Amino acid sequence: MSIKSDNRHLYLQVIDRIKHDIETGVYKEKQKLPSEFELSKQLGVSRATLREALRVLEEENVIIRRHGVGTFVNAKPLFTSGIEQLSSVTDMIKQAGRKPGTIFLSSSVQGPTEEDIRRFQCSPDEDILFVERVRTADGEPVVYCVDKIPCKYLPKGISYEHESLFENLHNQTNHDIAYAIAHIEPLGYHEKVSPTLQCDPETALLVLKQMHFDKNDEPILYSINYFKSDKFSFHVLRKRVHF
Repeated sequence: MSIKSDNRHLYLQVIDRIKHDIETGVYKEKQKLPSEFELSKQLGVSRATLREALRVLEEENVIIRRHGVGTFVNAKPLFTSGIEQLSSVTDMIKQAGRKPGTIFLSSSVQGPTEEDIRRFQCSPDEDILFVERVRTADGEPVVYCVDKIPCKYLPKGISYEHESLFENLHNQTNHDIAYAIAHIEPLGYHEKVSPTLQCDPETALLVLKQMHFDKNDEPILYSINYFKSDKFSFHVLRKRVHF
């Protein structure tokens, strides 16, 4: 099982070998890898070389190391999306071939906070619809959603027949979402969201905060979505600007 077959740095060969073993099913998702001693012996490399390879694999989210327990193969994300594409969670789940569902946790009308007044450029006496939901894929909870919408855009409230808020807005008003300004933040264990999404203790969350606008640049919807990082992966196309 020695991997000393080319002239590259050994740790790069180790990375490729472990990735190949995962892809071919030698090691399955969430399976524990052999100990460092056993793995270095199998591959014919030093433990220092193996540790460097494991460090890179962990940075790439191929594996996850649990202190005092061992090293495990990370689950591949089920849902991937280009962050430059504004898709609803419903569409993302459908595109992955899964059935979207919604668990409505709460829906209430509230007075605007100072942040709401700034975000929506509204007056202090305007009502804000506050909605908490859990989005599911084939019945499995995958996203925790918190949404705020000025009530003037959804005067009839939410239609529970339409799981997508984008659909609700389209059906009730002429204010279709045209674009959003997004911020992505990594988050570890969250005492409320993580148990709701049935996360393992070591499963991180990806938090996507978005301010949505219509074609007239009017702020319509503010959302905070907590994605399970082992289920979702986001990417972005970046183009070099020449000066």
